Amino acid sequence: MSIVNTFEINEPLDMHLHLRDGDMLKLVGPLTSNTFSGALIMPNLVPPVTTKEALLDYKQRIKEACSGDDFEPYVTLFFQTTYSYDFLKDVKDDIIGIKLYPAGITTNSQTGVSSMDVEVLRPTLEAMSKLGIPLCIHGETNGFVMDREKEFMPIYESIASAFPDLKIIMEHITTKDAIDLLDKYDNLYATVTLHHLLITLDDVAGGALQPHLFCKPIAKRPEDRTALLNTALKGHPKLMFGSDSAPHPKHKKECCGCAAGVFTSPIALQVLTELFDKYQSLDNLNAFVSLNAQKFYGLKPVKKTIKLVKKDFEVPSIYEYKDENVVPMYAGETIAWSIA
Repeated sequence: MSIVNTFEINEPLDMHLHLRDGDMLKLVGPLTSNTFSGALIMPNLVPPVTTKEALLDYKQRIKEACSGDDFEPYVTLFFQTTYSYDFLKDVKDDIIGIKLYPAGITTNSQTGVSSMDVEVLRPTLEAMSKLGIPLCIHGETNGFVMDREKEFMPIYESIASAFPDLKIIMEHITTKDAIDLLDKYDNLYATVTLHHLLITLDDVAGGALQPHLFCKPIAKRPEDRTALLNTALKGHPKLMFGSDSAPHPKHKKECCGCAAGVFTSPIALQVLTELFDKYQSLDNLNAFVSLNAQKFYGLKPVKKTIKLVKKDFEVPSIYEYKDENVVPMYAGETIAWSIA
């Protein structure tokens, strides 16, 4: 077996990213734009991004925060059941998709959809289908926390069946059930995070509670992680990398009522390379982290080649800008690959 000491990723894309706003955006934005060609940006700000004006203003703020790098923010709208065909036609060229949140299911989703009945969603989904706008879904119910994604599978099926021409992305999948559903419908696709390829609930709460590994959807069982990992390592054409890197200040993570979110942006490419190298699957990494998304979304990303070397890298214990700060996954630990 040959030993690999260097590896190149071309046009890396993060197809599920939270950048927040204000000084937090200025802190975390460059930690993605430095190494990624582009990223699909979540719209769950306060208030959420629901108008063309808010969308374009947010995109401009992202570009300003990341102005030192060649980087394209692919922005999204926050799903509303009241979007008209004419509105979506007008904004179509400015967005990459629309993100649907069930109400109250995760950070800043209080104004999300209160009913997942297909007939309630139909006006917006029909317009999206006709216009070719992809639908990104946070797929969880309000049931028992370990079963929320599994319980959402019939909803994915009902939407996929009712709108066969609508491209649907099951976001940040965490279960074997979602993997099993992936190939059942031609119009179903998925993203998966770095942390869900690595951890189970045992890593979060099996010993001392690890707040910086707490996220929603919560990490699941070993068999779920295995299903996710095996599918990603094969470079499955319907599975894309989406970090769901979700920054929260340290005081909102290390507290009672810990905020949900794992911050992985600064280490994503290094750890993915380490993981795929471990399983002799580096030949499939470019598909997982770039090519699959390019094909699905029809993207022509900014040309960027990231060279990684097998060299120890000590992950900073914290990242700071003015009054904002965020603790990354593996803070203070050493990982095996570095960015050259």
